[in-house]
Amino acid sequence: MRFSESLKKNSDFTTVYRRGVSKANRHLVMYIYHNNTDQNRIGISVSKKVGNSVVRHHVTRLIRESYRLSEEMFNSGLDIVVVARESTASASFEEINKSLLHLANLLKVTRK
Repeated sequence: MRFSESLKKNSDFTTVYRRGVSKANRHLVMYIYHNNTDQNRIGISVSKKVGNSVVRHHVTRLIRESYRLSEEMFNSGLDIVVVARESTASASFEEINKSLLHLANLLKVTRK
């Protein structure tokens, strides 16, 4: 993640959940909040409903890699939280990547 940092603090996640806007599709929910900086920060949340720890970490890695590959398409100055839904456990990388870009386009946070 060349242009981005990770969201780590619970208070940062809470701020994005409460003040940000969200969109959802079959695999993911994405929350966006403008952080008034020149960097993006991304947080990934995968609950125990998705699966055991091996599955959760696998899903987290897939989402992080999908974001990393398309990072240059995103506008800067955003706090992004991506929440995985239960169907993500059986999804392929292509499906997750498509879902992530779909949500980014719905939220109008991609460059033209």
